[in-house]
Amino acid sequence: MLGKPVELLSMRSGFDALNSYLTSAQALPLRDYVPALDNTVVARQYPETCRGNITRSVPDDDINYSVLALMVLEEHGATFTTADVARAWLRLLPGGMVFTAERNAYVKLLERAGMGFTFGAEPAFDLAECSDNPYNDWIGAQIRADVYGWVVPGNPELAADMAGRDAALSHRGEGVYGAQAVAAIGSVLIADGSIDEAIDTAIECLPAESDCVEALRLGRDVALSGDGPQPLHEHYEAMSPVHTVNNLALVSWGLVRGADDFSVAIGDTVAAGWDTDCNGATVGALWGLTGRDISPHWSNPWFGRVEVSLAGVGELSLDGLVARTVRTVDSLAS
Repeated sequence: MLGKPVELLSMRSGFDALNSYLTSAQALPLRDYVPALDNTVVARQYPETCRGNITRSVPDDDINYSVLALMVLEEHGATFTTADVARAWLRLLPGGMVFTAERNAYVKLLERAGMGFTFGAEPAFDLAECSDNPYNDWIGAQIRADVYGWVVPGNPELAADMAGRDAALSHRGEGVYGAQAVAAIGSVLIADGSIDEAIDTAIECLPAESDCVEALRLGRDVALSGDGPQPLHEHYEAMSPVHTVNNLALVSWGLVRGADDFSVAIGDTVAAGWDTDCNGATVGALWGLTGRDISPHWSNPWFGRVEVSLAGVGELSLDGLVARTVRTVDSLAS
C-alpha cells in the first residue's frame, strides 16, 4: 500500500521522476503513505492507496500470492508440489491479475491443462514448459515467497525449498533464487535471528556463483557504508526495473539501512525506486518478523480489512489471516 501509488511512475519514468514527485509532495523522507497531488498520474491511478484516502488494503497481485500460498499450505502442508500450486492458480487466480512470467505460465497452463488436472489429476504435460518464458528471472516469484519463511521458524532450508517449488511454476535460475532468499531470510528472522544472520543464511541457501548472492552482499555493503540507493542504480543501470536481482539488492539494502526503524526500512526502500510496492511489502514483511514495535499509523487506516481478487475470497480480516498463519505454523511443526 505504501509503494503501490508510485509503482508505475517508478518503473516507467525512473528514480529521478519518483524522487521529483515525492519532493513536490513534501513526502521526503518517506515516513507515511504517499500523498496524491492533483492532476498527476499517482492521483489518477491509485487514489485509494494515497494518504487520507485509505480505508482498507486494496486488491493487488502481491497480496493475492501471499494468501494463495497460505491456502496451498493449508490444503497440502509442507509437501505440496509445483503441480498443486498450478492447480491453485487455475482454480483461484484471475487471469487479469497475473503479469510477465506468471502470465506466460498461466497461458500455457490454460492451453495444456484439462479439467482433470485442474481438480487433482497429474499433469499430462511437463510443467517445466510453463517456466520457459522471457521473464523467468523477473521479480514475480520473489513476491510470492514471504509466507514460506513465516511458517517454518528456524528452518530456512525448508523455507527455501518450498519457495523454490512455488517459483518453479513460472521462473528459473535467478528468478527462483530470489524467492528462496526471501523465504530463508524470513525463517531466520521469525526465529529471533538478526538481519545480518538472516542475510548470511540466505546466501548459504543459494548457489555461490549466483547473481542473487552478489545482490544480497552488495545491498548490505552499500547500506553499511551509509550510502543511499544511487550505487545500486549505477551497478544495475541496464537491468529491468522488475528484475529479481536488482530488486533483491534493494531489499537487502532497505533491511540493513532501516534495521532499527520500520518506517525507515519501508520508507527508504520505496523511495529508492524500481518495483516499489513489491520491495516495500517484502522489506516490511521481513522487518515485522523481528517482533519490534511498528507505529500504528501504518495499520490504522486499513481497519483490519484486506481485499484480494482470488475467486470466492473477496475481503479478509487481518486478524483472521494472522490466526490462519499461526495455525499453519503449528500444523507444520506437528
